[in-house]
Amino acid sequence: MRLAVAQIISSADTSANLGLVWDYAAQAKNAGAQLVVFPEATMRAFGHSLKDIAEPLDGPWASEVRRIAKDLDIAIVAGMFIPGHEGRVRNTLLVTGPGLDTSYDKIHLFDAFGFTESRTVDAGTAPVTFELDGTVFGLATCYDVRFPALFTANANAGAQVNIVCASWGAGEGKAEQWDLLVRARALDSTTFVVACGQGDPETIGAGPAGTAPTGIGHSAVITPLGSAVVALGGKPELAVVDIDPATVGQVQAKLPVLANARCF
Repeated sequence: MRLAVAQIISSADTSANLGLVWDYAAQAKNAGAQLVVFPEATMRAFGHSLKDIAEPLDGPWASEVRRIAKDLDIAIVAGMFIPGHEGRVRNTLLVTGPGLDTSYDKIHLFDAFGFTESRTVDAGTAPVTFELDGTVFGLATCYDVRFPALFTANANAGAQVNIVCASWGAGEGKAEQWDLLVRARALDSTTFVVACGQGDPETIGAGPAGTAPTGIGHSAVITPLGSAVVALGGKPELAVVDIDPATVGQVQAKLPVLANARCF
């Protein structure tokens, strides 16, 4: 399977961000990709109001992403925000494309490193997987990557690939933690991990938006044995890679951590 990782830098402008979705999805399609993964907060970058742009999954922004996917005949995963309860939003991954229409709400909210996502965001409650061309994918968002159980739950539900969409916060040691975590989650679950983060705004001359986690880049595709198929730097970039989901079963036969796991 050929897939693409779109390491974009989204802004406050939701229309401009749709333009990025079109541009990078078209590049991915031209490169032969069946799926293109965009980061968390594709709809609007953190550091800006989310409540005033949150919309239902059948609203205009999501509908335009669906149109792009249909027109290009490609599957798209992209981060957006939908209305939650009592003025909050939900941090949502939209999945759309040929025969696809599902979504995942971020389960683990980023109440860490001085940021309190739970003040403005409602947590999701359940893992989500989807199937594309015979390959099963699991979904995760940013802070979720620190919680191995979600990745193993997806794998136990049949996922051969775990997708992580992120807008990773900068800070001392954070890039090293991201690199370690995405590789560890591949080993925990013996699945491919497709980790797509927002690019680093400093690479395009934009400053940080206060304490908001606006991205550091370092998107990567990791094999079930923890090695990188591709690993990006900080600047906006599209990476197109080929993976063989059949190797997941082979790895799980040699390294049966899912089968050997015990609950305590």
